[in-house]
Amino acid sequence: MTAGKTSVTVRIAGEEHTIRASAEPAYTRKCAQLVDDRIHQIRVQAGLIEGHKAAILAALSIADEFFQAKQEVEQLRADLSARAVKLTDRIERALPRAANSG
Repeated sequence: MTAGKTSVTVRIAGEEHTIRASAEPAYTRKCAQLVDDRIHQIRVQAGLIEGHKAAILAALSIADEFFQAKQEVEQLRADLSARAVKLTDRIERALPRAANSG
């Protein structure tokens, strides 16, 4: 991230928007491209649909993806934590045996 805010002009759904953000301009463009692509995808699937409705559906679709990814990350963290506990237990049980046999 940059220290100050920079302005980036992006095109979403055929309209130019100037975005002021503290993120790198390339990142802002990448985010805008995702939104534009999703709106385009929804318009192709739904046929003729008003711009604001396509934008709402795109936002809901992206939010759904976000929450699914967040849930997956939380599950992976829980699994990793459980594995770490089991591995720690195995190591602690093996240490006394290793000390006695040496």
